[in-house]
Amino acid sequence: MPSEPEQRPDRRDFMMASMATIGATAALVAHAGSAKAQGPATSPVGPAPATIYTGDTIQGKKVVSALDVNDLAPGQKHLLYFQGVAMPTGQHWYVSVTVARGARPGKRVVLVSGVHGDEMSSIHTVQTVMNQLDPAQMSGTVMAVTDVARPALEGMQRRWPNFGRGHDLIDMNREWPGNENGVTAPSRHAGLLFNRLLRPNADAAIDFHTGTTGFDVTAFNIAAMDVPEIKAMADLYPVGQIFDNHVYPGVLHNAFVDVGIPAFCAEIGAARVLNLGMISLFVEGTMNVLKHHGIVAGPMGRTGKDVAVFIGNSAFPILATQGGLVEHLVKLNDKVEAGQKVAIQRNSFGEVVAEYTSSVAGEVTGQRSDAMSEPGNPLAFILFHKATPDGSETYPE
Repeated sequence: MPSEPEQRPDRRDFMMASMATIGATAALVAHAGSAKAQGPATSPVGPAPATIYTGDTIQGKKVVSALDVNDLAPGQKHLLYFQGVAMPTGQHWYVSVTVARGARPGKRVVLVSGVHGDEMSSIHTVQTVMNQLDPAQMSGTVMAVTDVARPALEGMQRRWPNFGRGHDLIDMNREWPGNENGVTAPSRHAGLLFNRLLRPNADAAIDFHTGTTGFDVTAFNIAAMDVPEIKAMADLYPVGQIFDNHVYPGVLHNAFVDVGIPAFCAEIGAARVLNLGMISLFVEGTMNVLKHHGIVAGPMGRTGKDVAVFIGNSAFPILATQGGLVEHLVKLNDKVEAGQKVAIQRNSFGEVVAEYTSSVAGEVTGQRSDAMSEPGNPLAFILFHKATPDGSETYPE
């Protein structure tokens, strides 16, 4: 999809930008005690902070506000809660952290899910990988964070409900690396997690997602294939598609890449459901990645070499022009030609009010799963190869 059009900031955007500029100073002056308790904003680069236990315990699990996995006992699994941003009540959102620290030193891989609150297959994939690990037989460390956007997950909805300036729904996968003194709670939450939990403990990272509610996607990886370390990992998944694109700033895997940590995004079907067939593919691929980094031993499972992988560097959107019922004429992963009809739309009388064709040759990578659509909604994305890519693009997450 073409890069998002340049837009001039409206008054609200200007006010938010101004607030961001003065936010750190105001927070430190007006709330010195609170700032001291949470600590100053850390740089996106630098040494890992020492592990800080808050002294709280939740359901038998200790709470940390900063973590260095090297402080944990080797050869064991550790279940912790990370203290995220404060709620309006003054309590905190807590994030579940599982650390499998190997008996021997080695690489550290971070697995993240739950950045969007409606993405169940991503969470189940990470849980399944962690349940297969035996730290006593490992070299290195695997850390899993399975519920980043806790308030969104509580309602199984994509975006974080934020009430600071009225009712906003904020997409956490546009907030990274965050800002501990930002103007919204999700921005601060992202800053706390990235600075004090994720970045300091990662030599490589994978961010797991699904399509959004109402939109189904194939099993595919979003990876900058021009980066050798990223390509080496993405190629180890037995999935049929790779979106070879850097996409846009604000997504978590790009925040890792921007500080020199190889990372990519895995997309696992539809939201709000468990797609066990797709999950198994990503579990197999992730275990291959851990073997690639020498964290676990054993033969490789199936990889991209064992399946027909279609690689495209652009995703062409087909948007609804009318309202009505949507009837797809192609399926996920189908190959389409330029000019091929891919969907029709009917009004309440059953009359065909719109027909939709693809302008490019490629493969179907996403389709609207909700049966109805209003104008402007994506009906499908076609993954294709653009001869001259023109910058970052959106994608059918």
